[in-house]
Amino acid sequence: MVYNPRFPFEMIAQDPSTSARRGVLSLPHGQVQTPAFMPVGTQGTVKGLSIDQILATGADILLGNTYHLSLRPGSQRVADLGGLHRFMGWDRPILTDSGGFQIFSLGDMTKVGEDGATFKSHLDGSMVHLRPEDSVRIQQELGSDIAMVLDHVVALPASIQEVRDAMERSLRWARRCQEARTRSDQAMFGIVQGGLDAGLRCQSAEGLQQIGFDGYAIGGLSVGEPPAEMYRMLQEVCPVLPEDQPRYLMGVGRPIDLVEGVARGVDMFDCVMPTRNGRNALAFTADGPLRMRNQCHAQDPSPIEADCPCIACRHSRAYIRHLFQADEMLGPTLLSIHNLTFYQRLMHRARQAIERGDYHSFLVEQRRRLAGTTGDEDRV
Repeated sequence: MVYNPRFPFEMIAQDPSTSARRGVLSLPHGQVQTPAFMPVGTQGTVKGLSIDQILATGADILLGNTYHLSLRPGSQRVADLGGLHRFMGWDRPILTDSGGFQIFSLGDMTKVGEDGATFKSHLDGSMVHLRPEDSVRIQQELGSDIAMVLDHVVALPASIQEVRDAMERSLRWARRCQEARTRSDQAMFGIVQGGLDAGLRCQSAEGLQQIGFDGYAIGGLSVGEPPAEMYRMLQEVCPVLPEDQPRYLMGVGRPIDLVEGVARGVDMFDCVMPTRNGRNALAFTADGPLRMRNQCHAQDPSPIEADCPCIACRHSRAYIRHLFQADEMLGPTLLSIHNLTFYQRLMHRARQAIERGDYHSFLVEQRRRLAGTTGDEDRV
């Protein structure tokens, strides 16, 4: 049992045949059972869901977006209204990203220099300049439990020089983020970069530990590389990260990616996949996804999953399909709830398997049932 003095991470179990870990991360607004999946609440809301509905899925922690909240309604306004927890009515932990993904996702519209990144607001086209110090200030005003350092993400594949430059810049920005901290009640995670180069990844991980953070994220993956390459990087990076601190794989992903990540030592995940797919009529199940607009569901009286406790599964597949065919807003809401519940149940089963010391068998089963499912296939 090992503790970080400010934000304790208690290790409950370690699987004997994989690197899977079962832990509890204690934060100012509560505990997070790990391995954990964080629903994405980009603008202070998980799209289409109330706080009670999110709680019913089993989530311990949400993710909020620094860039979007800084533009609208503004981090100072959120601070004046009591912080992000009170503003959105969520009294459990919140992690905020740093804005680094926007630097990546806006691509050619972004100019990155040593001082920070400049890009156009998606709201009105005005220029936004984001420095590491700005990212920290915004996250401190939001009052999240975990703040992320600002990093420079590059799309893959990329030249080794481009990847090295971004990794080294991310380290310099990470130090500036650490130096800008003023809140003792907010954890800060460093972000490992380095593309698909194991040497650069390890150099980044070691550099971040020299600065010192409360946890470590693995960024810059799931940005165009094959899943096998992502798994290879996790295999390289996780062993060089501290055993007594949480590890977070950013922006991932498919159900199979979660269980593969856990096997390699990852503790935390986030992704828009369950809710984005839910809004587009795709339901995740233990045997792969279902396209609920498909004609085969039109007269099907069965639920999406017979053993699922979510409110969507009180209804028939035929009814869910009808909602989407009729463009009723309840359809996206119900499937978002179901998909988030599926992800939380998957993490719950993973935690149980680690506690039993049987994660390898769980992994083999999930590979058989889930491997190859991207969230884009049809299944009937």
